[in-house]
Amino acid sequence: MTIDATVPRPRLFTGQHLPLVLGVIGLVTLGALENRAVGTALPTMVREFDALGSFGLANAAPSASYLISLAIAGLWSDRRGPIPTLRAGAIAFGLAQLLVGTATAMPMVIAGRLLSGLAEGLLDVSLMVLVARALPAVLRPRMFSLFAAMWILPSVLGPVLTGVVTEQFGWRWVFLGAVVLLIPSWLLLGPAMRQSEHVPAPERSADDIAELEAWRAALPWALAASVALFSMTLAGDHLQEHPVIAGTAILVALLVLARAAVRVMPKGMFVAERGFPAVVAVRALGGAAFGGVGAYLPLLLTLQHHFSPSRAGVTLSITGVSWAFGSWLQGREHGIERVRVLQAGLAFMTAGVAVASLLAWSDATTWFGLIGWAFAGIGMGLSSSSLSVLTLDLSDHHNSGRNSSAGQMAATMSIATAMAVSGTLLAFNADHPRPWVFGSIITAGAVLAFLGLLAAGRVRQA
Repeated sequence: MTIDATVPRPRLFTGQHLPLVLGVIGLVTLGALENRAVGTALPTMVREFDALGSFGLANAAPSASYLISLAIAGLWSDRRGPIPTLRAGAIAFGLAQLLVGTATAMPMVIAGRLLSGLAEGLLDVSLMVLVARALPAVLRPRMFSLFAAMWILPSVLGPVLTGVVTEQFGWRWVFLGAVVLLIPSWLLLGPAMRQSEHVPAPERSADDIAELEAWRAALPWALAASVALFSMTLAGDHLQEHPVIAGTAILVALLVLARAAVRVMPKGMFVAERGFPAVVAVRALGGAAFGGVGAYLPLLLTLQHHFSPSRAGVTLSITGVSWAFGSWLQGREHGIERVRVLQAGLAFMTAGVAVASLLAWSDATTWFGLIGWAFAGIGMGLSSSSLSVLTLDLSDHHNSGRNSSAGQMAATMSIATAMAVSGTLLAFNADHPRPWVFGSIITAGAVLAFLGLLAAGRVRQA
């Protein structure tokens, strides 16, 4: 294969792509800051409103609205293009921050959190579709590596910055300031949005129309999954107080979630059928493996290794930095087939989570287990960004929105399921959680990552 040296290589930070890249970076960073800021400011908010009982509700609200938002965004982006969906997401994000920032009671905060989850789903899908339409395929891996990199500073500095703003000016300015920062990001996206709006919509075949109608018919099931996810989170918060009622609610929610997954996921996803269904299956397995383990590591370090809460938070910093590094690696031009990069990421994740399980199973030095978790984070960065690239490679302008939302919905539902099962196991041993409880949770994550590795080879088209 010869390369024409007279044809300039496309670059992200030059020419016509620069405004799009800067605008997307701005929106992703804003979303990451908002995500990290809420965790820091929410305790102050519930104390001010004397609503400690609403803490779990405020945390669970965005996850529920995010799931239904993904389904709506996928259908909307494929029918009308990414721009209307992106506009709606930006407006919803701004209104959510205003609602929380001007809240006079906890119900306003919860309503703002619901709107925030809705905005996140609309923005996530529409930005994926916009990247697919505005950037050449060769630049997509580097763009998705930037997506991950934009979480580093918010993960490391976000809680500190939010704490300073909350102490010096009040928690309201954390959210009102996000509205101000939204404006320049939106203006930078203007040229790319205008360019995308002028691209004529391709004609749809009968199969495309049938798939759109099938996705529309699945929207009620996406709503059912959102309600189940919300109910499962609330029930988990009360499992120790009312074990029978909460346990029954979790079981019913899991059954509804499983039924909804069958209706909204691509056909063949549960058997990792070759092509795009395997992409969704790998995303679900990898998400459950990494997300389900990462949520419990700080608690494990606190209880078994006697870390202080601040020291136990080191796992979050490791996650942010190693994930971004793995994503940066997959964005390099290494001449390796994309599926091989995905398999390498899942191999890293499997080995890393297995090593991290030693934190529970043995008295090995803590740093050894944390190094394993860093390798798992690198694997997640390699695989997650590769899955985003493969999703667009296996999609076209007719279905890129639905395919993007399907992958993210699969990850969301699988992580929720893993958290529910792990939370139930922990709740029944809450008084004195023994090493085998955490060991079982983390080892199960390694098994899921390994199953993802096995399924990754089926990502190739038949």
